[in-house]
Amino acid sequence: MQWNRAILVDDEVFTRKGLLKLIDWEACGFQIVDEADNGEDALELIERLQPDVVITDIRMPVLDGLELIRRVVTDDIVKPYFIIVSGYDDFNYAQQAVRYGVHDFILKPIDETEFSHALVRLSERLESDREARVREERLLSGALMESLIIGEADETLLYEWEQRLELLPGDRLFYVFVERNDHPLASANDNDGGRGEFKDRVEAALLAISNGEQPFYLHEHRNRIGIIVPGSILQSFQGCQRGFARRIQQSLADSEHERIFVYFGRPVSRLSLIQDAYETAKEALLYKYIYDESGMVIHEEASVHDLQYIGLEEHLYQQLLEQIEELHFEKLEGTIRSLFESFQEQLYAPEAVKTAINQCVLGVVRVLSSMDGDQSRLSSLEQMTEWHDRNLSLHGLKRLFTDFAIESANYIAQLRKEQHKGGIQKIRAYIEAHYHENISLKGIAGKFYMNPVYLGQLFKKAYGMYFNDFLLQLRVNEAKRLLRQTDLRIYEVAERVGFGNPDYFVTQFEKMERMTPSEYRSRLMREAASEGTNA
Repeated sequence: MQWNRAILVDDEVFTRKGLLKLIDWEACGFQIVDEADNGEDALELIERLQPDVVITDIRMPVLDGLELIRRVVTDDIVKPYFIIVSGYDDFNYAQQAVRYGVHDFILKPIDETEFSHALVRLSERLESDREARVREERLLSGALMESLIIGEADETLLYEWEQRLELLPGDRLFYVFVERNDHPLASANDNDGGRGEFKDRVEAALLAISNGEQPFYLHEHRNRIGIIVPGSILQSFQGCQRGFARRIQQSLADSEHERIFVYFGRPVSRLSLIQDAYETAKEALLYKYIYDESGMVIHEEASVHDLQYIGLEEHLYQQLLEQIEELHFEKLEGTIRSLFESFQEQLYAPEAVKTAINQCVLGVVRVLSSMDGDQSRLSSLEQMTEWHDRNLSLHGLKRLFTDFAIESANYIAQLRKEQHKGGIQKIRAYIEAHYHENISLKGIAGKFYMNPVYLGQLFKKAYGMYFNDFLLQLRVNEAKRLLRQTDLRIYEVAERVGFGNPDYFVTQFEKMERMTPSEYRSRLMREAASEGTNA
């Protein structure tokens, strides 16, 4: 915890010691860094120690409390808060104290609870002031950095920055991007994605590298942090940019999958040329996927390669879709591995990778659409359509795409099952409508673009009987109806229900009903006559 620094000023030593024992200073957020028994000594302490708070008596020798406050406020050397502790209940003192901006006026004898509450309130105010100063400094630094990288800084500003950065004559300057990849918070729907926290961590890492001796100025570029790095800092790493980058990576990565990428622009010799360093650092970003293993891109090394803006290899694309549809997961992972290896081997630019991945995603969506699937059922689809708005390493993108491909394959398999269930119902309806025609399993399979053997197995699984048995049952049931309700001859009934051969019809009917069609009709007539006699 950061304690607020305080000084006690009172000419009575017992009062000072009593205050030290009476108040739990640390619990209230304070640490007493020194004491003084008169205003003149207190003034020297204030200038030297620059405390956050001065707690002072009014009546003191040499320089009283109000004069001490007036001198500090008038000289404007430092701006501590003042708390007056006095045994004099004098309205004039209170008026003067307010005029000098005194924070609080505490009367003796001191009430421990009252004083503690006052200190806690002041501690909260000091914390709020610090946060406001940090925000103001960042806004100012951001504006100054903007003017530098767009080349609009005047000579006065350049001189001020050279002094701030403590640049040495002849020192090289780099513009460096530090980028967090594969971080779960950095989503397209997250306006901040933890960037403020990441910037603080980058700043802390830089302070640790320089032992707090080198000032750095950082600038947020949407989803990465930009830094002006003096070449003198690299001396600790034998002048090696990679050593500096590796130290940054080691300091910042805080999870198993999160990766830190560092991009160095080309060095420049003067601050006035920093715009060129910035532009070449932006160019280094384009080589990100080529240097995915190390996560370090040095413009001078990377720029010797010619990036490719080519389309996706057709055979990989077709192979990928086929394996997703056929649920060949082992082969699918191999194809995805080959796809991402080709991105590196063929030096794909990030834009070309984006186009290739989007083509694959669109291909899968088309397959789902052709099967009447609901693409919103894919939980990974949103991430796949927005991945380019996040910082993803090639490995991170490969993980995301693999998850999408596997989820899509499983959903397609589910759709296929649903289609087969609906499809077999359509086939049954077709049989029931056309049983009186010369139909066969092979003919129906051809009509519905299915393998006859597979259709036979599917039909048996769905309805518990083979196709031929089902067809025969339909025909015999209709034949019985015709025998009951018409006086059609046997051969006419056979023809009506789809039997071209009357004898075969009779054989099959007898097989199902344990009697011939003629016997069936005769039995009906005898039963009818018997009913008439009884009546």
